[in-house]
Amino acid sequence: MKILLILLLAGACATGQPADADSEERDLGRALSEAGSSPIEFSRALESHLKKYPKTERRAEIERALVKAAIENGDERRIALYGQKVLEREPDELEILDRVARALLREDTRASAARALEYARRSEKLVSALRSEKPSGRMSQGRWEQQVDRGVAGALILQARAHGQLGRTAEAIRLAEAAFQAYPSAEAARVAGRWLAAAGRLEEAVRHYAEAFAMADPAASDLDRASDRARLGELYRKLKGTETGLGDLILAAYDRTSALAAERRARLAESDPNANASGLLDFTLSGLDGDRLDLKSLRGKTVVFDFWATWCGPCRTQHPLYQEVKRRFADRPEVVFLSVNTDEERSAVEPFLRENNWGRKVYFEDGLSRTLRVSSIPTTIILNKRGEVVSRLNGFVPDRFVEMLTERIREALRD
Repeated sequence: MKILLILLLAGACATGQPADADSEERDLGRALSEAGSSPIEFSRALESHLKKYPKTERRAEIERALVKAAIENGDERRIALYGQKVLEREPDELEILDRVARALLREDTRASAARALEYARRSEKLVSALRSEKPSGRMSQGRWEQQVDRGVAGALILQARAHGQLGRTAEAIRLAEAAFQAYPSAEAARVAGRWLAAAGRLEEAVRHYAEAFAMADPAASDLDRASDRARLGELYRKLKGTETGLGDLILAAYDRTSALAAERRARLAESDPNANASGLLDFTLSGLDGDRLDLKSLRGKTVVFDFWATWCGPCRTQHPLYQEVKRRFADRPEVVFLSVNTDEERSAVEPFLRENNWGRKVYFEDGLSRTLRVSSIPTTIILNKRGEVVSRLNGFVPDRFVEMLTERIREALRD
């Protein structure tokens, strides 16, 4: 909300406007200043401005700011109201499509459900189209596909809810179960259970509510799980007349959903060997020549990581200094130096090495920089023999780098 306020105030302070525009900008700046940091007052100030200046040239900007503030504030009414206005101009805004559809479904009317269905279908189409695109940033192909699966499942869940509210129970069940197949989640199981119960298919409903309750889903809150448990018990008693046997049913649901999660992790690991890495030494780095380095193999050694990129000017300056430090420890096999490239476009690396006469023993970061929180380069990180980070140099001081890094390595060897 602070960023939105700063941007709007910056616009309100713009000069070179006609006289009437200057008056409007002064009013907007005054209203936003008076609103302070309160998201509620911020929204009220913008709404008052739109009423006072219904033909403002900044309407699109202000309505988008109202949506963002509403999302931040959990204001469902304004999400639905202004989100739809934004989507009229920008129909492909995925985050807003999802939030507006959810807000409309909470209104629980046939008209709002029909609009939510339209937005959810549009969201599914947009997310599905991402499957053929290249992963953004340093995300692996496997993680990218997981993200797309999750997005498609989310859109299907919204469609299921909309169809249910429109009285199309069979279609709601079909879509909810399709969502669970695309990406198993407590929400998908819960929605399937709801409409199966509405259709009188209690045994199937109980099965899905047990999955919603039992599965490990970080998106499910304690309140969600308590509600799932209550509904599960209610339906089971209605079906069986008692809760005897319910524990076994929940355990079976846990085993079932755990197996689904394990299967998905295994598929992800095929394309991303670090998908399930929980510690530094769990990582496997891919090399320039197709080789792989399992960092577990370096346990017991002092490891020096040099994070760099082809586009990084300071990295070129640091490189000969880094090489000098390597020569100082050439006769110490317990010290391992790893050159770790962070380029998003890996095809640029080999020509760079050849043109600059750098060695080819280079590994790609493969998610390690995220785990080590490398936010700038060059960065040099040292691990002790237990695999613990004992030193970090962000950037470097040219006339001191060799001695500083040498001393840090010696300290790690003594650790």
